[in-house]
Amino acid sequence: MKKRLSIKLKLTLWVAGFMTLTAALCLGLILLVSGRVAENEAFRTLSLTVKNSLTEVSMENGSLSVSPDFRFYTNDVYMLLYSQSGTLLSGQTPPAFPVSTPLENGVTKFVAGEEEDFYVLDFWVPSGWDDGLWLRGVLKSTDSSQTTDNIFTIFSIVLPFLILLAAGGGYLISRQALAPISRITDVAENISEGQDLTRRIGLPEGTDEVSRLSSAFDHMFERLEQAFEAEKQFTSDASHELRTPTAVILAQCGYAKKHADTIEEYRESIDVIDRQAQKMSLLVSRLLDMTRLDLGTVKLKPERTNLSEMVRVLCSEQDTGERNISLHAQVPDGIYVNADPFLLSRVIVNLLDNGRKYGREGGEIRLRLRSSDKEAVLEVEDNGIGIAPEDQERIWQRFYQVSPSRESGSGIGLGLSMVRQIVLLHGGSVTVSSRLHHGSLFTVRLPL
Repeated sequence: MKKRLSIKLKLTLWVAGFMTLTAALCLGLILLVSGRVAENEAFRTLSLTVKNSLTEVSMENGSLSVSPDFRFYTNDVYMLLYSQSGTLLSGQTPPAFPVSTPLENGVTKFVAGEEEDFYVLDFWVPSGWDDGLWLRGVLKSTDSSQTTDNIFTIFSIVLPFLILLAAGGGYLISRQALAPISRITDVAENISEGQDLTRRIGLPEGTDEVSRLSSAFDHMFERLEQAFEAEKQFTSDASHELRTPTAVILAQCGYAKKHADTIEEYRESIDVIDRQAQKMSLLVSRLLDMTRLDLGTVKLKPERTNLSEMVRVLCSEQDTGERNISLHAQVPDGIYVNADPFLLSRVIVNLLDNGRKYGREGGEIRLRLRSSDKEAVLEVEDNGIGIAPEDQERIWQRFYQVSPSRESGSGIGLGLSMVRQIVLLHGGSVTVSSRLHHGSLFTVRLPL
């Protein structure tokens, strides 16, 4: 495979090439401008010199009169005097000047000679009605080849240094600009080789493209870390929590094979297996829900939800009278929130289910809904076993149960953890206030 040039080298070559092209354009522009400037300066010198000499020559009675201040050669201009018929009266023509050049009043022109070129300006100096003389100024054209050679000499000396300076500067700039890219590459390779998803690029925050790219990579690494952690958590939780029901199912199957002799014994074994299978199914379903919440793959579908109506309907459905626990709800009308109705209903159901599991036999659950300070406040209170102060932070952890040995409180320990995640996903908060043996109060706050 053909080896490709690095971006640093490409940028360096591009900058050097651009500098070379720019220098060439500057050289052409300088040559063009210098030629025009030299020509304009020659025209100006010729015009001023000839005009200043007009008053110093005249024809008087057919005779040439020249002022003592008149100079036939001044400012590199040859001054020539011609009769009306074009005969040279005075002055010496420059070598190689074409003497046949016609006289034209007030016209500055370029005259090409055999060896040299000239600029010529003629003026008619009248004397009376029908007499006068011609004053001609001749200026040798500047030696453009010498100027061009000088400019080329200067450029041939300076240009290599400019190109080297541009190449060096381009390399330094490209190295500085691409250093974060190299850092991103190194971190990505180290993560790939060492499987260390906790590493981050950690460039300072900024609005330039490289900073945004670094931030995007850090965010991607964070999501990957969350995904792997969620996968590890799911595997660990599933393997730990499925061990017991699986062992019960296997033991019950073995018992039925060896000792069950009647239909009733087989039915009893099947009932045990069914209960454990249902528990396993619920556990797997809840674990998948928790994993989706962890990864953020559960997308909120918020809509304007009548929380008052939702709470009434769910309270009616959940008031089953199980364990002789009564449910009392205080729900005013007209409380609306912007929320996902399905997820929010799971919060309410889980809190009511938690109150029934851990409530006192023959006790009660009180649910209160109100609005306060642009928040909807939902309170679910029971008079059950309560939660010790040292356990009140741990109840939000997965699989933690306050009293796992109590039959009425049997569960899988994911309800409150899911409640907290869903509430946080909606930008709200959930807290608990409890006294041991006196009951618990769960308070959910959601933006109206």
